[in-house]
Amino acid sequence: MTDRVLARHSRFEAVRLRLEQFDPGSGWRLWLYEFLLFGFKQAWACLFGGLMLALLLATHLFYPNDAVLHRYDFITLAAIAIQGAMLLFRLETLSEAKVILIFHVVGTVMELFKTAAGSWIYPEAALLRIGDVPLFSGFMYASVGSYIARVSRIFDFRYSNYPARWTTYLLAAAIYVNFFAHHWLPDVRYVLFTATLALFWRTRIHFRNWREHRWMPLVVGFFLVALFIWGAENIGTFARAWTYPGQRDGWELVSLSKLGSWFLLMLISFVLVSLVNPIRTPD
Repeated sequence: MTDRVLARHSRFEAVRLRLEQFDPGSGWRLWLYEFLLFGFKQAWACLFGGLMLALLLATHLFYPNDAVLHRYDFITLAAIAIQGAMLLFRLETLSEAKVILIFHVVGTVMELFKTAAGSWIYPEAALLRIGDVPLFSGFMYASVGSYIARVSRIFDFRYSNYPARWTTYLLAAAIYVNFFAHHWLPDVRYVLFTATLALFWRTRIHFRNWREHRWMPLVVGFFLVALFIWGAENIGTFARAWTYPGQRDGWELVSLSKLGSWFLLMLISFVLVSLVNPIRTPD
């Protein structure tokens, strides 16, 4: 790959190419190398989300209570600075930044509705907010989009037995509507779970860690990422970035029912990213 091509990508691209050109040999050396390479790639894909979580936790533990600038406002400004620095130093591409913007808008709209409905609250004051929603909240949704966009490129995702694209758009729209409508109408999430399994149960995701593509069922990938996000949400609520009604008297684990919500949100996230990163089939 030429220097001009590399310039259009993130700095990670050059590092990844050099690592993938290395030959560790066979046996346990190959297993260890692939394990470390997989961890490095995943850490890079999680970079934006990891920095956001670190920011939430650090400000919860160390941000002074008597600071002139509200903690939430500091988080918002820091998130913008992180985003700008990642673009400036080519730690992410412009296409990934576009995905982050899309998720920021979609997430903020949902936040405005859910906080008004009392699903969760932001317990601290903020000037940089819309209604009761501090502006940093959109970056939390953007972290999910950033991860999916990055990981699909880093691992060269390909898909076999992928359903018709229009069916995925329709399902994602139905899931998004249900997040709002279930406050007045019956919650049809179990119907949506069934529809997701029916559409994707034969779909395989092929990913390349080193030189060969391996595969797993796509719905398993959805669940694993949803489980990871649920864990990150526990860190966020521990840091009092937001709280659920049951956490007002003290922190406790986020309900496992939220894992199902994140699974469905994964489908929306995946479909949105597919509008930027096209679905490709194995060679």
